[in-house]
Amino acid sequence: MLRPMRFEGRRALVTGGGSGIGAATARRLTAEGAEVVIGDINEQGAAEVAAEIGAASAPLDVTDPESASAVAAEHGPFAILVNNAGTDEFGFFIETDPGQWQRVLAVNLVGVLACTHAVLPGMQEAGYGRIVNIASEAGRVGSKGSAVYSAAKGGVIAFTKVIAREGARFGITANSIAPGPIETPLLMAALELGELGEKIVETMRVGTQLRRLGRPDEVAAAVAFLASDDSSYVTGETLGVSGGLGMV
Repeated sequence: MLRPMRFEGRRALVTGGGSGIGAATARRLTAEGAEVVIGDINEQGAAEVAAEIGAASAPLDVTDPESASAVAAEHGPFAILVNNAGTDEFGFFIETDPGQWQRVLAVNLVGVLACTHAVLPGMQEAGYGRIVNIASEAGRVGSKGSAVYSAAKGGVIAFTKVIAREGARFGITANSIAPGPIETPLLMAALELGELGEKIVETMRVGTQLRRLGRPDEVAAAVAFLASDDSSYVTGETLGVSGGLGMV
């Protein structure tokens, strides 16, 4: 199916683009004309996706602000930033420890801060920017077995609103997406916990109105909308792509 070339002449950075939602997003943006740079700590995965779609890849550790700045300096400026990199370590909060808190917060929240901080100067200078942060319904309603992840994603949603306010005068919009249970390597990793993991995934599935897991390309479609000028009057919002999981 032919797609409108909404992103011709625009460069996009997709973090965590070596698999899952990030890979699907890189494919979608490239299909619509964007010059995509896939940044990922998984250099092999990023390189494979980049080779598949004719994009570029770059080693990126989102928890390291210097790494984010280096990618922005070498490959930017970027008109589009998709903060997608994420991780979780499933388990009840009482069983977690400070090391786990730091790891999960570093990737899911600090990583969004670092990458946004790195690309904002270029967007401000250009007078244009689209920032799309992949949050989670866990950040809005909480997810059993993912307390720190939920806290981090809630922080992403709040941060997105601030950037929307601060970026508006520069022609920059910022929005977040709250996926529900999406069939990605991250979610499927919960199954390694055995019965607990199976219960977590099944609870998520039956909690949706559509009674199924989502697909990465379904999230990528929402990213493409928020990254395009079709959403030019949308900023500071959180769009649920969750099969109705977050309905109240």
